[in-house]
Amino acid sequence: MLCWAALAGAGGAVVTIAFHAGIHLIQQLYAGQSGSIVQVTRSLSWGMRLVIPAVGGLCAGFLLQAAHKVSHDPHSSYMEAVAIGDGRMSIPQGILRSLSSLCTVATGGSIGREGAMVHLASLAASGLGRFLHIDTARLRLLVACGAAAGVSAAYGAPIAGAVFVGEIILGSMSFQNFGPLLMAGTVSSLVMHLSGEYVARYPMPDLPPVSAEIILPCLALGIIAGVGAAQFLRFVHVVKTLFERTKLPLSLRLALGGLLLGGVLTQVPEMAGNGNSVVVALLHGSWVWQTVLWMLLFKVLATALTAGSGAIGGVFTPTLFVGAALGMLFAQVLTGAWPVLAGHGTTLALVGMGAFLAAATSAPFMAILMVFEMTLSYQMVLPLVLACVVAYFVSRGLAQAVMYQVTLHHEESQALRQQLRTARLDSLMRPAQTVIHTDAPVRRAQEMFLDYPVRYLYVTDASDVWQGVIAQQDLTRMMLGEVDVQSKTCGEVLRLDFVKPLYPDLSLDEAQMQFSAFRGERLPVVSREARPRLLGVVYKSELLERYSELKRAVDSEDDFVLSPRRR
Repeated sequence: MLCWAALAGAGGAVVTIAFHAGIHLIQQLYAGQSGSIVQVTRSLSWGMRLVIPAVGGLCAGFLLQAAHKVSHDPHSSYMEAVAIGDGRMSIPQGILRSLSSLCTVATGGSIGREGAMVHLASLAASGLGRFLHIDTARLRLLVACGAAAGVSAAYGAPIAGAVFVGEIILGSMSFQNFGPLLMAGTVSSLVMHLSGEYVARYPMPDLPPVSAEIILPCLALGIIAGVGAAQFLRFVHVVKTLFERTKLPLSLRLALGGLLLGGVLTQVPEMAGNGNSVVVALLHGSWVWQTVLWMLLFKVLATALTAGSGAIGGVFTPTLFVGAALGMLFAQVLTGAWPVLAGHGTTLALVGMGAFLAAATSAPFMAILMVFEMTLSYQMVLPLVLACVVAYFVSRGLAQAVMYQVTLHHEESQALRQQLRTARLDSLMRPAQTVIHTDAPVRRAQEMFLDYPVRYLYVTDASDVWQGVIAQQDLTRMMLGEVDVQSKTCGEVLRLDFVKPLYPDLSLDEAQMQFSAFRGERLPVVSREARPRLLGVVYKSELLERYSELKRAVDSEDDFVLSPRRR
């Protein structure tokens, strides 16, 4: 599996390089030059800034419509192919989706290029696995390796790439899965180095050492980032809903989104693309807070217009942009009241970047490692951990929308497992109807056997304390033996050890084991006391139905937890 993962890693790097070349080619076609999206956009005239994103959106929409016609694969994205699919991705559809993303990214769409890169890397891995005829479980893991390779190639962060796939897509950090992911990410990063395409995203060698006074601001920034990420996701969802309400065809919807984005770019060309170059300038330059605030608001709007219109791409880097701007703005406001933080503006911008990413993606571990690997600064780890963890919990407590639907899939899986582990018998308990007191005559018991199709009656005393059962076969045997049962009371003919009662706090597993040793349909439930009281009855059919329902749900989720040993 490690050899295949290495091949997937190399393939991920190759398709990433090809995607970069595609961006430069399209830029040459409409601008006569290539390079940073922001620089190219700045060089365009007012009219071109308005039109180019709309044309790019129109082309992207046509390609996306063609992708839908080519294949009706319900698991067209790499996340779905790994998490809820069989790892098989439609190659024609995947190529068309990636070309659609290429059109959006190359013409200034405010969306990350990493989405298409990861998709292409996963597509290449899926094709490799199908060529090798590997089994479904290994194929899904190989596609996951392709995704890790794509993230590693896009950001130069092999460990974070592996964690991203494990934390978000697989929902498992088992080393059986994590080892191949690391291999793929490392090989991908190595190929990028050898090709000369590797560039450290945000190297920060001169950051001041972390001091005690920055701890509380980092915690506060985590809270702000958590709230902000929740509102950011909600805003993107609202914009997407508004675009869908237009009832326009997908191509025209993306063209409209591009036109609106073009209107933004005519005034603020820095909003073009994923925002990477602006983040670098933000971290290494000196900005007044008003400019940072406007940049933050315009980037949120530009990203919402692009993603909300239906464009295919990633939102990692736009999220990093928003987080960095939020952190820088927070630092500038805080410095006015607390001058001791004057030298920590860049640190707080990086912390905001990680915290916002953690909250938006629901992957705090990945966000910590991502910022660490992109900055190559170990001293960022402590403040990052504090802010990212706080931001994650705040965001999940507030957000109804998530960046990746597969996150909800894994949360539902965990909830089902927890429900199966913690389900107790009292949830299935029903009132016992066939109950008789010890001082009741046996004649009354015979009448109850005629009224109810049961083989046992439960016997309690006047205080509802459990005494035992009366078995129909015992009464029949006594009558056949000419024993005068009419003169006896129920307390005289009951049996103490014929039926072993259940307890309300038993798990479904424990109750099922007890039922397996009992041939009847129901068992009594009594309290755990020195003088146990009869609480009710549980039916075997209902127990098995409930147990099977939960077990089926968990098993169906388990099919998506990958193991390379499965065949």
